[in-house]
Amino acid sequence: MYQAQSIPQVSPSEFAARRAQKGTELQLIDVREPDEIVIASMEGFDVLPLSEFAEWSETILPRFNRQAETYVICHHGMRSAQMCQWLLNNGFTNVTNISGGIDAYSIVIDPSIPRY
Repeated sequence: MYQAQSIPQVSPSEFAARRAQKGTELQLIDVREPDEIVIASMEGFDVLPLSEFAEWSETILPRFNRQAETYVICHHGMRSAQMCQWLLNNGFTNVTNISGGIDAYSIVIDPSIPRY
């Protein structure tokens, strides 16, 4: 049975501050498409295009730690929210959506990341 849970959200500023903390091991997932990654990307993110879910979904559980602090990003925050919901429904316990996506991150934190 599919159960909707409230998805924790973090602002680009809060994410940048958390990422900057020394000794922090974060799991970072970007669900945008390959053509979007070519335009704008952030170091350290595993790219799992949501449109290719059928190809990579079976690798998620053995590949990622379900208890690790996990942040998910997309262009504006909608696809990443879907991915967060899926992760939560599959036993992940510490999942956060980066609100506003890479677009908001570019505006607020790092203007060197191209907007599209």
